[in-house]
Amino acid sequence: MRRATLYRYRLPLVPGTVLRDRRVTEREGLLVQLCHGTAVGWGEVAPLPGFSQETLAEAQAAAQTGLAAWRAGGAPAQSGLPSVDWGLSIALAELTGALPDAAEFTTVPLCHGDPDALFTRLAGQPLAKMKVGLYEAVRDGMLVTLLLEALPDLRLRLDANRSWTPEKARQFARYVAPALRARIAFLEEPCRTPQASRAFAQESGIPLAWDETVRDSGFQVQAEPGLAALVIKPMLMGSLAQVQARITEAQAAGLAVVISSSVESSLGLTQLARLAAWLTPGSTPGLDTLSLMAAQLVRPWPGSTLPLRPAADLQEVWSC
Repeated sequence: MRRATLYRYRLPLVPGTVLRDRRVTEREGLLVQLCHGTAVGWGEVAPLPGFSQETLAEAQAAAQTGLAAWRAGGAPAQSGLPSVDWGLSIALAELTGALPDAAEFTTVPLCHGDPDALFTRLAGQPLAKMKVGLYEAVRDGMLVTLLLEALPDLRLRLDANRSWTPEKARQFARYVAPALRARIAFLEEPCRTPQASRAFAQESGIPLAWDETVRDSGFQVQAEPGLAALVIKPMLMGSLAQVQARITEAQAAGLAVVISSSVESSLGLTQLARLAAWLTPGSTPGLDTLSLMAAQLVRPWPGSTLPLRPAADLQEVWSC
């Protein structure tokens, strides 16, 4: 017998958390639980404010429609809402055993907080990620230089979320010496348009990675000068099948692929870690966003000391 349940969650975020251009205090979303006989599968449906087109209310309505179809013996149709298609498809993959258990729990630390504490946390780390573009480009360039000079074994992944004009991007680059630029693994979406980002990569020699561009209408995966990687955020992309297809295309083109989080709960992050081990072995995923949260949800992340909220404490909003 099939049974489907939707739970709603709210998780506090650490003070000062910024998503694109807005400060946020909590992460909201839905957890999907599928049961069929003794098998159970979980998924997360959590549109990301400032990035997802769909609202949480729209996602819940579409999820209920898809789950009702599954409960009746069919398969959920593609809703066209990425968070819903991802959450339902990964729950089905877990239910059927299609999602392997092996996981890549090594992740890339996210740079935030007090600089002195940051140096201590990053000591000995080979790779870290830093958000840039939230403040002045000159400040970003100085901080990147400070980190790379203080930690000579460190390489950085940077993410600008299309924040800079070409001139702002150049200001950033002027404060990072060419010798240090070689230790930037890539810079995601530095400028407001892909064309400007391409020009900046060619001018600065800093490798480029596509993130938002991957989800633009009409985007075609192809190798191009200065492009190092594609960053895949499944919650923003769509179903597991869509994610697999994009990864396959990128790997065929000789591009690196990085699985990255959309500030999911610990449950969603553990599934992304399994996805990374399965589809992008050898590429360390970007899943350190649990450090922004005050609690874990249903499944713990190995080594985390945050309190764990069990399913019994969640608000059930729909079942069939």
